[in-house]
Amino acid sequence: MAASELYTKFARVWIPDPEEVWKSAELLKDYKPGDKVLLLHLEDGKDLEYRLDPKTKELPHLRNPDILVGENDLTALSYLHEPAVLHNLRVRFIDSKLIYTYCGIVLVAINPYEQLPIYGEDIINAYSGQNMGDMDPHIFAVAEEAYKQMARDERNQSIIVSGESGAGKTVSAKYAMRYFATVSGSASEANVEEKVLASNPIMESIGNAKTTRNDNSSRFGKYIEIGFDKRYRIIGANMRTYLLEKSRVVFQAEEERNYHIFYQLCASANLPEFKVLRLGDANNFHYTNQGGSPVIEGVDDAKEMAHTRQACTLLGISESYQMGIFRILAGILHLGNVVFMSRDSDSCTIPPKHEPLSIFCDLMGVAFEEMSHWLCHRKLATATETYIKPISKLQATNARDALAKHIYAKLFNWIVDHVNQALHSAVKQHSFIGVLDIYGFETFEINSFEQFCINYANEKLQQQFNMHVFKLEQEEYMKEQIPWTLIDFYDNQPCINLIESKLGILDLLDEECKMPKGTDDTWAQKLYNTHLNKCALFEKPRLSNKAFIIQHFADKVEYQCEGFLEKNKDTVFEEQIKVLKSSKFKMLPELFQDDEKAISPTSATSSGRTPLTRTPSKPTKGRPGQTAKEHKKTVGHQFRNSLHLLMETLNATTPHYVRCIKPNDFKFPFTFDEKRAVQQLRACGVLETIRISAAGFPSRWTYQEFFSRYRVLMKQKDVLSDRKQTCKNVLEKLIVDKDKYQFGKTKIFFRAGQVAYLEKLRADKLRAACIRIQKTIRGWLLRKKYLRMRKAAITVQRYVRGHQARCYAKFLRRTKAATIIQKYWRMYVARRRYKIMRTATIVLQSYLRGYLARNRYHKILREHKAVIIQKWVRGWLARTYYRRSIHAIIYLQCCFRRMMAKRELKKLKIEARSVERYKKLHIGMENKIMQLQRKVDEQNKDYKCLMEKLTNLEGTYNSETEKLRSDLERLQLSEEEAKIATGRVLSLQEEIAKLRKDLEQTRSEKKSIEEHADRYKQETEQLVSNLKEENTLLKQEKEALNHRIVEQAKEMTETMEKKLVEETKQLELDLNDERLRYQNLLNEFSRLEERYDDLKEEMTLMVNVPKPGHKRTDSTHSSNESEYTFSSEIAETEDIPSRTEEPSEKKVPLDMSLFLKLQKRVTELEQEKQVMQDELDRKEEQVLRSKAKEEERPQIRGAELEYESLKRQELESENKKLKNELNELRKALSEKSSPEVTAPGAPAYRVLMEQLTSVSEELDVRKEEVLILRSQLVSQKEAIQPKNTMTDSTILLEDVQKMKDKGEIAQAYIGLKETNRSSAMDCHELNEDGELLLVYEGLKQANRLLESQLQSQKRSHENEAEALRGEIQSLKEENNRQQQLLAQNLQLPPEARIEASLQHEITRLTNENLDLMEQLEKQDKTVRKLKKQLKVFAKKIGELEVGQMENVSPGQIIDEPIRPVNIPRKEKDFQGMLEYKKEDEQKLVKNLILELKPRGVAVNLIPGLPAYILFMCVRHADYLNDDQKVRSLLTSTINSIKKVLKKRGDDFETVSFWLSNTCRFLHCLKQYSGEEGFMKHNTSRQNEHCLTNFDLAEYRQVLSDLAIQIYQQLVRVLENILQPMIVSGMLEHETIQGVSGVKPTGLRKRTSSIADEGTYTLDSILRQLNSFHSVMCQHGMDPELIKQVVKQMFYIVGAVTLNNLLLRKDMCSWSKGMQIRYNVSQLEEWLRDKNLMNSGAKETLEPLIQAAQLLQVKKKTDDDAEAICSMCNALTTAQIVKVLNLYTPVNEFEERVSVSFIRTIQMRLRDRKDSPQLLMDAKHIFPVTFPFNPSSLALETIQIPASLGLGFISRV
Repeated sequence: MAASELYTKFARVWIPDPEEVWKSAELLKDYKPGDKVLLLHLEDGKDLEYRLDPKTKELPHLRNPDILVGENDLTALSYLHEPAVLHNLRVRFIDSKLIYTYCGIVLVAINPYEQLPIYGEDIINAYSGQNMGDMDPHIFAVAEEAYKQMARDERNQSIIVSGESGAGKTVSAKYAMRYFATVSGSASEANVEEKVLASNPIMESIGNAKTTRNDNSSRFGKYIEIGFDKRYRIIGANMRTYLLEKSRVVFQAEEERNYHIFYQLCASANLPEFKVLRLGDANNFHYTNQGGSPVIEGVDDAKEMAHTRQACTLLGISESYQMGIFRILAGILHLGNVVFMSRDSDSCTIPPKHEPLSIFCDLMGVAFEEMSHWLCHRKLATATETYIKPISKLQATNARDALAKHIYAKLFNWIVDHVNQALHSAVKQHSFIGVLDIYGFETFEINSFEQFCINYANEKLQQQFNMHVFKLEQEEYMKEQIPWTLIDFYDNQPCINLIESKLGILDLLDEECKMPKGTDDTWAQKLYNTHLNKCALFEKPRLSNKAFIIQHFADKVEYQCEGFLEKNKDTVFEEQIKVLKSSKFKMLPELFQDDEKAISPTSATSSGRTPLTRTPSKPTKGRPGQTAKEHKKTVGHQFRNSLHLLMETLNATTPHYVRCIKPNDFKFPFTFDEKRAVQQLRACGVLETIRISAAGFPSRWTYQEFFSRYRVLMKQKDVLSDRKQTCKNVLEKLIVDKDKYQFGKTKIFFRAGQVAYLEKLRADKLRAACIRIQKTIRGWLLRKKYLRMRKAAITVQRYVRGHQARCYAKFLRRTKAATIIQKYWRMYVARRRYKIMRTATIVLQSYLRGYLARNRYHKILREHKAVIIQKWVRGWLARTYYRRSIHAIIYLQCCFRRMMAKRELKKLKIEARSVERYKKLHIGMENKIMQLQRKVDEQNKDYKCLMEKLTNLEGTYNSETEKLRSDLERLQLSEEEAKIATGRVLSLQEEIAKLRKDLEQTRSEKKSIEEHADRYKQETEQLVSNLKEENTLLKQEKEALNHRIVEQAKEMTETMEKKLVEETKQLELDLNDERLRYQNLLNEFSRLEERYDDLKEEMTLMVNVPKPGHKRTDSTHSSNESEYTFSSEIAETEDIPSRTEEPSEKKVPLDMSLFLKLQKRVTELEQEKQVMQDELDRKEEQVLRSKAKEEERPQIRGAELEYESLKRQELESENKKLKNELNELRKALSEKSSPEVTAPGAPAYRVLMEQLTSVSEELDVRKEEVLILRSQLVSQKEAIQPKNTMTDSTILLEDVQKMKDKGEIAQAYIGLKETNRSSAMDCHELNEDGELLLVYEGLKQANRLLESQLQSQKRSHENEAEALRGEIQSLKEENNRQQQLLAQNLQLPPEARIEASLQHEITRLTNENLDLMEQLEKQDKTVRKLKKQLKVFAKKIGELEVGQMENVSPGQIIDEPIRPVNIPRKEKDFQGMLEYKKEDEQKLVKNLILELKPRGVAVNLIPGLPAYILFMCVRHADYLNDDQKVRSLLTSTINSIKKVLKKRGDDFETVSFWLSNTCRFLHCLKQYSGEEGFMKHNTSRQNEHCLTNFDLAEYRQVLSDLAIQIYQQLVRVLENILQPMIVSGMLEHETIQGVSGVKPTGLRKRTSSIADEGTYTLDSILRQLNSFHSVMCQHGMDPELIKQVVKQMFYIVGAVTLNNLLLRKDMCSWSKGMQIRYNVSQLEEWLRDKNLMNSGAKETLEPLIQAAQLLQVKKKTDDDAEAICSMCNALTTAQIVKVLNLYTPVNEFEERVSVSFIRTIQMRLRDRKDSPQLLMDAKHIFPVTFPFNPSSLALETIQIPASLGLGFISRV
């Protein structure tokens, strides 16, 4: 098909754009040949007329289908061109956040400028072992491919990382090295991989600097060779460096920095050890302040300095050497501050005692005068003489800078050499992987010598890259046997010849450097004369004569000639170097030792150092004078040689390419600048790779993939059994032009655009099919809708018509009813109207008649009233006249009378003025005067009487006065006597007054007291009444509170139960965590143990080579095999050969440091194990206690304690007696005061010691006297009454042994005491030989003991009573305290009251629990103690009874003929024990463990047979009470199982078999241990088989640990078996055929999803699961353990599947989600068939199920986002976002997930607290438990087959 036919309407194309580089557009009409203009519609909505180039008439690039956008491999694109590549990278980088993309063999890495979580160890493990095309692009995939090809092809590999500064080259190289270090590990304990990674901080500090484009730009190139041994483990590394940018030491552009190490030193200047360097702030030094940007944001130089020093220490650079390095670096800084002063134009000088120079000289250990002199002078040598010439200030400054650069370069080389020495390995290197981190193509505004060398190196690398790509294409075509056509690709050999050929640029530069007066200008003229107009790649700028232009493969670059000669010469004055060589500082001359040696032609650096090679070079003897000659080699010459050496190395390896792209110049995260990206893609060769691929057949499909993808384009008749022929037939019909494709051996090759054409045909066919399906479905839906509507219409019509008929009938009925109503209504209305009219007429008539009558009445009434009115008016008029007349008469009378009164008044006035009037008035006054006169007379009379009385009184007074005078004299005489009496009276009166006062006070007090008493009484009565009321209220409140407390107690109980359940769950989780940690420690311990054994074996093989024919065994195997073996016992049981080899073992030169490290690690692990075991036991006890019911069991002291007390009392009495005797002896000795008697050597002293010895022996003998006495009494009683005795010693022994309960033993002992008492009465009658006398004496002693026992019991009862009283008192106190607490609580508010009651209840329950725990522990201790004592007593009783039988006389035996009938005989049945000789132990272990074939045992014999046999052997050793035999057998068993697992640990059947047997052996030890907890399910016969002598709890723990190790090994084995099947069976294989189509793939072919031969399917996984399950069932593994194994298997399947889904973009589609869900349903069906649904295995698949659902659900709206967030609760946020980013439509009908939807999901999940880890831990192992599973198999019924070869053991 012609390409122009694809330019149809709606086809999308790319057109150039100055801003976006390429812009997408859509054709508005079909293109026809000859059209000059294309009508386009842009994405921004504008229309455009695009004019074609009239000369070339090239059409714009077609755009790929949407389903191909975002592909992992750019070569998978149908249209391979620049806009397609750019768009694919942008979509992956911006939308999907994917920074890696394949481009054929190249990995394109875009710097995200953000830390991404895609470099963890889980990601490394996911990529380890995977094919490069099977996973999403990643730097780890490239590293894995290199590592795999190195191991597979036995060929060295190289990873070439290139790109601009800031593109991420160094980071990519570091991640590649980290991958090698993690995957391969190291071959020794020296941690070489850590050293390799530690070299990065050092090299970054001395070789990296901040530039305008990158904060950590590498200013040198490096090639690191990582060496591997034959087992492909890292053994060492070697580093080569290229072209260090020395000019940065003395000059930095604006916003740039010097090398990091200088700023790290300045930041650490305040450290004590750096005080001698006399450093300060970086701004104070000329070499660090030129850029003006001394600080990098987010970087702490002081911390970086600490990291650098730590890395130096790790690489073996001592502290002294480190300080030496820092001294030299500080000296360089101080040297930069040296200032020169001009004396004239040709000379200069340094000020005397110049501080920077003096500091430099002090640090370097050189003389100030010499260095100052040679900095300002130089020596010139001619043929005849030598003279010293001063130099100008500019020349001196340049010389100073040259010296600084030279010192730094030498120091850089020295550090690199020491790093290489630290990374060097003594082991021979088998292969290596080289990582080349080198600068990319550079072009700046001003390009100098450094850019010229960098671009020259990139030309060489591009040539090698082109040749490699071309070679791969050629190999692919030849492999597929298709015609090879020459592909035209860009060959940059002419450009390389221009630079390095004879008379090339470098050659002319070296020649000009040799000229005495050569300058940059003369060199430029030579370049113009030689190459201008002769070489098309060389040009001259129009406006410059000091520059030239070279056409590189990437772009044209203009170089400025200024400085080329100086930089190429790299001149340093020899005199200055000599001064430094004479330094007292020892390290400084070491830097310049290379100057004295001949430098090899393969020097690799710009500083003239010798690069390290992979093999040490042999020293060559140079001729005299060669040194000076070689020292004059230019930088260009050295660089060319080193580049040739690098190319030789790369050509000898298989290269892998990583191209780093810088997305923008502003370091913005996930920001894509199309212009910058296109520049770098052109420069790094990615587009050239695309062009080479597009020139041939870029699209390649296997026949099966093509058939699966384009099956829709075939008809049924076209499908043949031969897929290849089918594809050929179809292609011939679809594509007419046969040049557009080629048929290879296994693939079909397509030209560019053909896959897009096929995709178009497929999409058209699918679209037509969709249209037909839509047409049919729509027709069916519409027809169905029409029928439904028709049926509904008929139904509606039926109901409407019925409704209308009913309405009409109703209308008729209503009409008839209306007529009748109208008739009656009209009749009613007429009658009513008639009645109204009649009534109205009658009313009118009545009113009218009434009116007429009333009128007539009114007329008569008016006439009558008029008459009356007239009568009254006439009367009024008459009366009015009368009244007026009367009034006038009265008025006249009044006037007359007034006149008469006036006349009378005048007369009276005249009379008043006359004397007679006055007389009349004074008649009363005279009377009053007469009365007054009479009163005056009476008063005069009274006065006279009074005067007479006064006279009489005066006389009387005078007589009385005389009389009184006489009396006065008499009284004066008695006055003195009266005074005395008066004093006495006064005192009495005072006393009386006091008493009165007291009396009054007493009365007042009494009154107040009475008042107070009354008031108090009233108050008390009031208070009592109030208290009664309050008491009533309190009682009510108490009842309410009690009711509330009961309710709260119920709530608290429920709450506590809930908390208990939650705490129990939490404890179970903690227990699982602890168990997991403990099992991980066991795993680590077993790994160290195996590592230790391997080291011992290697040392043995290396040092002691065994003699021919002699197979040496490890003598320390038994002691080192297991951590839990006992070395002392094993040493005793070791056989002779192992002992004879001990001397040879001592001769082995053991690595003591390694041995001590391992020993220390083992000790730490043992301690951790013990701590974990204690914690585990504690938590298990807590869980058991929380589940058990809290019951208080009363402590009942058994008869055993009574018996023990009796025995103790007896011993105390004997002890007292002996003490008395001892005191008597001491007293006897003390009476003799002679010191010789009491001396140690005296006879008395010896006698005393003998007596003491005899007393102590007697005391020991008396300890068992009670038991002997009891046996004697029993025998005597039998002798006296033989008829009544039915027991003998044997029966007694059996009875005692059968008494399991301590109560039975107590009853037997009490009965025995009663027997003793009854038998004591007849002792004297039978005392014939004096034997009974002894018995009587013993009986008296027993009586004394019983009495003392009664007393002790009495005391104990008193003590108990006292304890009970104390307990009662404590209960009272507690009651009081409770009441106080209740009172306090009642005063609190309700909330605080509830909280306080809860706190109190919790405290009480806690105390009760602690008390119960203490009681339980005490009772456990008591039970264990009593059990041990019972065993001891039973054993001693047996021994005593046997001794008694020996003492019985022959007569007694003869007298008892019937007694043998009652003696128990040995049963003929076996006791379930196996007996073997001690020397057969190794044979037993060998036949039963080491050489046993699990397959035969599992099929033919009972499950767990070896475990039963071993336990039966242990039982026999326990029966013999042989502890050595038990220890030896158990130790040998454990070590042999470990040896078998180490030898055949990869065999699932072997590991499963021994896991099952180890668990069965462990269960047997528990079942027959004699502990009650394990004996619940035993039969009585099985209880008889319990162990009697030894407690093997410690060995049970050892076996449990061994079982854990075996389980972990089993998990690893099944993981290794399942791992290759999971991805293929769960993801790649199409279980449902035809659901998912295969998308076009690129050069990195993925594993086909079509089931080919050897491809794993889901059926393969199910068959393997069936195999595992059947093997475990055949081996008799515990069902619970099988469930745990199945759960672990399903977790591995789910984790591996989900991890691969998260790392494979092609698997994230809707159809693949359906496939996964179907596969998971098949796994669930398998669980149902095996009855394992309750194993927890289904829950482990939940993350995978949710991921499959996430692929299938709708992903558009906010509701969809909410549904996804609620559905995917088992997935982390990172996993959800990753799946959405990776979601890729397989067909055009599916839609991609929008970026906004993903942002919505992230916003909704931002509060979710989950792990940021992307992948699941596929190596996680769930903690395993071994629930006790007793066996119902009787040991005595087990038969040992002859096939086991155990004929030397016998059943007992």
